[in-house]
Amino acid sequence: MSADLDQDVVTRLRQVRSEIDRAARDAGRKPSAVTLVAVSKTYFADAIEPVLEDGQRIFGENRVQESQAKWPDLKARFPDVELHLIGPLQSNKAKEAVALFDVIETVDRPSIAEALAKEFSKTDRRPKLYVQVNTGEEAQKAGIAPQEADAFLRRCRDEWHLPIEGLMCIPPVDEPPSAHFGLLAKIAARNGLKTLSMGMSADFEAAIQMGATHVRVGSAIFGHRA
Repeated sequence: MSADLDQDVVTRLRQVRSEIDRAARDAGRKPSAVTLVAVSKTYFADAIEPVLEDGQRIFGENRVQESQAKWPDLKARFPDVELHLIGPLQSNKAKEAVALFDVIETVDRPSIAEALAKEFSKTDRRPKLYVQVNTGEEAQKAGIAPQEADAFLRRCRDEWHLPIEGLMCIPPVDEPPSAHFGLLAKIAARNGLKTLSMGMSADFEAAIQMGATHVRVGSAIFGHRA
C-alpha cells in the first residue's frame, strides 16, 4: 500500500475515533465507555498494518478461514490485538474459532453453543462470547429471535456453562436502527449483561446514544469494499 493510502486510512481512523468520542459525550457518557471494533474483513494485511501502527488493537472479521490466512502473522507482531468474530460461525469451525478469536460475537443457536462448550472442555482458551439477536426477525439473517433470547441465554448459562458476556445485533437496513438498539439494550438489562455490540459505519452514533459499548466500523475507516 502506498504512503498516501496509508495516511488516508489513518486519517479516517482518527476521524471515526473523534466522532465516537463526540457521540459519547453528547449522550452523557465517557468516551472510554465505547470501544471501536475496526472491521477488517476482506482487507489484506497491508491495509490493516497502518491502522495497527496507529494504535488500533481491536478488530472484527467475518470468516474463520480468511482470518486464519492473515491474522496469525499480524498477532505475532502485535500480540495485544483483540480479534472479534462478527460473522456467522459454523459448528465445524468452532475449534478453529476458539483457537484464533478472542471474542465470538455470533453465538446464535443451540448447535453453536454446544460446539463451543465442547471445545471449551478441551482447551484452556476462553474467548468472550456474545449472543447475536435477530432484532428484525429477518429470515436471511442469523441470530436468536428476541422473544427466544431470554430462554437461550438461560440455556447457555445453565446447560452449556458458557460465560455469555454480551449481546450483538445488526438492524434491518431499511428501518430506523434506534428501535432495534433499544430492544437489544432491554434484553441485555433484564439478563444482567453489560456489553452491547451494536452500530456500524452508518449508524454508530445512534447506537452510542442507546448504550452501545462496542461499535463495529469498517468502511468508514478502510474505505468501501469492492
